[in-house]
Amino acid sequence: MLYPYEVVDIKPKLNKKKVFFVMLIVLIIALSICSAIILAKQKHQKEMEVEQAKIEAERLEAERIRQEELKVQQEKEARIAKATNPFTEEQMQAVENIYQAQEAKRVFLTFDDGPTQAVTPYILDLLKQENIKATFFVLGNRVKANPELVQREFEEGHYIANHGYSHKYSQIYQNNQTVLDEYNYTEQCIQEALQNPNYHSKVFRFPGGSQGGYYNSIKSKAKQYLRENGIVSLDWNSLSKDAEGVNTKEELLQNVIDTVGQKQSVVILMHDAADKILTYKTLPDVIQYLRDNGYTFKTLYDIL
Repeated sequence: MLYPYEVVDIKPKLNKKKVFFVMLIVLIIALSICSAIILAKQKHQKEMEVEQAKIEAERLEAERIRQEELKVQQEKEARIAKATNPFTEEQMQAVENIYQAQEAKRVFLTFDDGPTQAVTPYILDLLKQENIKATFFVLGNRVKANPELVQREFEEGHYIANHGYSHKYSQIYQNNQTVLDEYNYTEQCIQEALQNPNYHSKVFRFPGGSQGGYYNSIKSKAKQYLRENGIVSLDWNSLSKDAEGVNTKEELLQNVIDTVGQKQSVVILMHDAADKILTYKTLPDVIQYLRDNGYTFKTLYDIL
């Protein structure tokens, strides 16, 4: 006997627990993906901001360097112009009246008898570090031996002045013309070192000073003779006595302190000859003393 089959649609029983966990996992994955996308976007945005900040910083730095280079070039051109043009009467008087009192204290660091490989580079390094300009009264024979140092002095903003060629009194102080010859020969050496035939220092420091000593009469006449040729002489009103056998830093500094005194406008005589390394070693203390006492450092360019 045949019995008819009843087709029954059997549906699996829904496991709510499993569904919940699956949905939870899907939700977690979705949230993780969304979070990853958001974090990726934020990271990308941050990287873009960092990159833009870097680009802006580089732009500002490049602009700063460009402006600094422009300033250096303008200052160099101004120095060249002052060294090319003859002194006016007003400029000559400014040098001659350099010791006169000013409202603000000022000091001119001057170095004679260089340049030398043994001392001058160290002084230049220190002056650069301290952002101070000085005046170098160079000897012609040492200019010929060290032209690159004269170039560096000029490029770094220092004034190149003239101290004659030989530093031999009997040779220099024969008459007016021999003094001028020493000046002119040294000028030629400076021009060759700077590769500028139009450079003229126009400031001369007599070896041994422009007054006193065995050759005082000749010096007095030569001083006027030089002025008639557009050249002014400059001595000093303070010194470290580094050319007088002083052999300690303390003595050199004390000599500067004693000779600076209460002066408002000071021209300090020091030397950068090969045997004057003690001058370099004392210079930081000299600079600190002058700063502590309210002096501003100047060079001859500042009064021309």
